[in-house]
Amino acid sequence: MRVSLVLFTSDLRLYDHPPLRAALTSADAVVPLFVRDPAVAAAGFATPNRNAFLADCLADLDAGLRERGGRLVVRSGELVEEVCRAAREADADEVHLSAAHSRFATRREERLRRALESDGRRLYVHDAVTVVVPPGEVTPAGSDHFAVFTPYLRRWTQVRLRPATGAPRRVHVPDHVRGEPLPARGAVPGVSPALPAGGESEGRRRVTAYWRGGLDAYDEVRDDLAADATSKLSAHLHFGTLSPVELVHLARRRGGAGAEALVRQLAWRDFHRQVLAARPDAAHTDYRTRHDHWRTEDSAREDIEAWRQGRTGYPVIDAAMRQLRHEGWMHNRARLLAASFLSKTLYVDWRIGAAHFLHWLVDGDVANNQLNWQWVAGTGTDTRPNRVLNPVTQAKKYDPDGAYVHRWVPELRDLAAPTVHEPWRLQGFDRAALDYPDPVVELSEGLERFRRARTGPA
Repeated sequence: MRVSLVLFTSDLRLYDHPPLRAALTSADAVVPLFVRDPAVAAAGFATPNRNAFLADCLADLDAGLRERGGRLVVRSGELVEEVCRAAREADADEVHLSAAHSRFATRREERLRRALESDGRRLYVHDAVTVVVPPGEVTPAGSDHFAVFTPYLRRWTQVRLRPATGAPRRVHVPDHVRGEPLPARGAVPGVSPALPAGGESEGRRRVTAYWRGGLDAYDEVRDDLAADATSKLSAHLHFGTLSPVELVHLARRRGGAGAEALVRQLAWRDFHRQVLAARPDAAHTDYRTRHDHWRTEDSAREDIEAWRQGRTGYPVIDAAMRQLRHEGWMHNRARLLAASFLSKTLYVDWRIGAAHFLHWLVDGDVANNQLNWQWVAGTGTDTRPNRVLNPVTQAKKYDPDGAYVHRWVPELRDLAAPTVHEPWRLQGFDRAALDYPDPVVELSEGLERFRRARTGPA
């Protein structure tokens, strides 16, 4: 009996899974393997919210495999060692894996290839599984990656995508290859109270519901903070419980402005991955330096803590930061506002904010998180690096009735718009009655500090 092994990583699904399909085609039996690698925790990526969501994903993947006669094999340990050990136990000729694009993942993949080859086994790496268009597939003349989104989008939309495939009907797993018990969401401490459920079943349910009741209006309402009308598919894309290729096919078949806007967001996701693949250091260093002299954790401790706790005195910023802690997720417009406030109004090093987001966001990944922070901070790919988002102006535009602020900042629930966005303008008893802080900085003061710092020492 010929056996293949499929290593699941950030592709925790059965639908549209090229490595699994290839393994089933080439062998009589398959070992579906997931390795809980301590290196992920050591790198700081195994946070409570993502560990809890991961537990849901693994349980759902195992259930889906069992419905098809198989099961998921979970092991803990150094990934290369565990994959090689499982391949020997199963006498698997081949190992199939989805391509990954971070420096950490590509180095690990190369170590795995060498180790398997020394055992006489082959590693097959499949592209366009976790992305729509793999990094490097489209490049501008004279460069290894696109540094500006619009020309990238033009080329990205011209790529002919592979067809999406269904889930397998049967999966046979050798009985003698055993794993450990699945992790349980309930055993993970420190999880956000309203963290959403994970797993492919939940992801596909969300897609079905959104296509019925939200996609067509996506372009019109995606920036509306109170409407809460974004797709909320980002965590499922991060863990791979949904296929980005399948989503693009579905959206293009649907058509319309909402579907086009969603596809554009998927293109942004790929854009950041091709930037990071070409410039891995951009995860921690400025993509384009502005010679900033950022305020640090030591020099801006009180301001940073006020931002983290949602006590800056700017209601829309505080609402965003409280949503982050409660849900492990934040509205896309709110992410821009919170990041702009920290990096430009408070002039705090963007890496401090990026680390806080990565800790709490269930959808947090290096490419999207770090490069979006750099875009806002003006050190990334934004063609207007000195733009500053005014939190009051933005709140009045994207939360005109104050409903988003009312939801997350209950101290201000009795204030009507537009006063709710500027509570410091209240006088006397009305102001004294509020258990809410004054602004940590005047916007004009913050703007002047930022402009001065971009041209000289802070």
